[in-house]
Formats: sequence, structure tokens, C-alpha cells
Amino acid sequence: MGDGELGRVLWRSRRGLLELDLRLVPFARDRYAALGATERAAYRQLLEEDDHDVLAWLSGRETAPETLAEIVAIVAAYGG
Repeated sequence: MGDGELGRVLWRSRRGLLELDLRLVPFARDRYAALGATERAAYRQLLEEDDHDVLAWLSGRETAPETLAEIVAIVAAYGG
């Protein structure tokens, strides 16, 4: 993983909702580089989803799709 990828992920982690910014930006900054390739791909896929859906999944109000469930659990558990 190069610095360019991390920069793009950090940029995409900034969302339209403050609640998501407070969760996603620190996670991407602190943990993204340490994820395996599969988890990094899942995180990038998560960033393509609607903000309200992502927030509902991270807060546990709704169940994430099976393809995103693992990365949602990882991000939700991050306390950074």
C-alpha cells in the first residue's frame, strides 16, 4: 500500500455527516494501513455506500450487508 492510497482513503473518509467524520477519519488515519488487503478493499467499498446507511450500520441500528459486516465491526470497535 502506498501513501497515495492512504491519502485517497483519508479524503474519502471525510463525509457529509459529522458523526461519520469522527469515526471514519481517525480509523483511516490510525488503522487502515495495518489492515489486510481484504479488509482494506472492504473499507474502500464501505466508503462507496450512502452516509446514512453507514452510520446506521456503525451505530448498530441496522445490520450491515454480509459483504461489509466484518469491516463494519472492525470500524465500530475502534475507539480512537
